[in-house]
Amino acid sequence: MSTPAPDLRADCGNCFGLCCVALAFTRSSDFARDKKAGDPCRHLDDGHRCGIHDGLRDAGYRGCTVYDCFGAGQRISQVTFGGQDWRDAPDGGRTMFAALPVMRQLHELLWYLDDTLSRRAAAPTHPAAAAAREHVAGLTALPAAELLALDVAAERAAVNEVLLRAGELVRRAAVRRPRNRRGADLVGARMRGVDLRGADLRGACLIGADLRDADLRSADLIGADLRDTDLRGADLDDALYVAQSQINAARGDGRTRIPAALTRPGHWAR
Repeated sequence: MSTPAPDLRADCGNCFGLCCVALAFTRSSDFARDKKAGDPCRHLDDGHRCGIHDGLRDAGYRGCTVYDCFGAGQRISQVTFGGQDWRDAPDGGRTMFAALPVMRQLHELLWYLDDTLSRRAAAPTHPAAAAAREHVAGLTALPAAELLALDVAAERAAVNEVLLRAGELVRRAAVRRPRNRRGADLVGARMRGVDLRGADLRGACLIGADLRDADLRSADLIGADLRDTDLRGADLDDALYVAQSQINAARGDGRTRIPAALTRPGHWAR
């Protein structure tokens, strides 16, 4: 029998504010102050809600508006720990906090595998992708101790083989000779209106790059750093392996086209 598919969208209402406690952050342009891992954010209230949620960016917590857990927070809270509040845990929640990044990585892999399975051009990889999805979904059901013992790097490497094959098929179906900019340093690059259909932009550093009106359909963006990337008017409608956190980190407007599975950030220009 198949393992039920985890919800891959963050549901803060069913999470005990884990990201506001488990994660560390350093005072910077993204965070107004330092916070150690395991220390509750000073703005987290007794109901596990952010007291400044509607004004995070104005208060200097832009990083909080970028982060996305792929639904790992509610999975850890409601499934792995059966609804137990970290405040009531014998270890003060330390095990829950350690399990969160592991679960997040597993959910991220499921997100990419779902993208693969939705692509007609990647059909030759669908059997392998479906098997990988079933395997990873099963891992998300493990008890906390087994989650923490997982070799997540090995799991990612195995899934990545499928994603690489699928990405190649999708990109070559879109463009005969797609550009290869994998891992490229494109900080501040001026690429307004550039045709990047089917481009391999895996792991590319696009911080502050100008991609206004660029065509990124079928481009592989897995792991690309889109912090402050200008995507106004850009077309990412069919881009591969785009995560919500990447979109949240970029700048866009009402003309920017994004994959249907993603949510348009509220801070984008209209």
